Amino acid sequence: MTLPTAAQEALDAFTACPGWEQRARLLMQWGERLEPLADRHEADRVHGCESQVWLSGERQDDRWHFRASSDARLIRGLLAVLLARVNGLPAGELAGLDIADWFAQLGLSRQLSPSRANGMNAVVQQMRRLIDAA
Repeated sequence: MTLPTAAQEALDAFTACPGWEQRARLLMQWGERLEPLADRHEADRVHGCESQVWLSGERQDDRWHFRASSDARLIRGLLAVLLARVNGLPAGELAGLDIADWFAQLGLSRQLSPSRANGMNAVVQQMRRLIDAA
């Protein structure tokens, strides 16, 4: 399966990092790339995250585009690499995506605390709810 361009860019950048400190710095930089959410609505809030996270999504020609935001820098970075992987995918492909595997490929899964991993899963579950509701 071919990765979206942004996902391949993330994979190349993160696998080139020799250690966690470099990955953490890169994660913060990726977090700065997030498209800002114009408004943060309570309906867009992701429940199940310790940090505050908002997610919105829209379908364009059967492909999904998501925006996300968080007040936590590390979480913004995790959201950015997650969105790099999922934005532009058709709903069917998004539904079967293994997010844990994606973070493992980036070399980030071992450093994800259980609460952060649960938070990222909550974001993915909300993406799937948005798709199902469309």
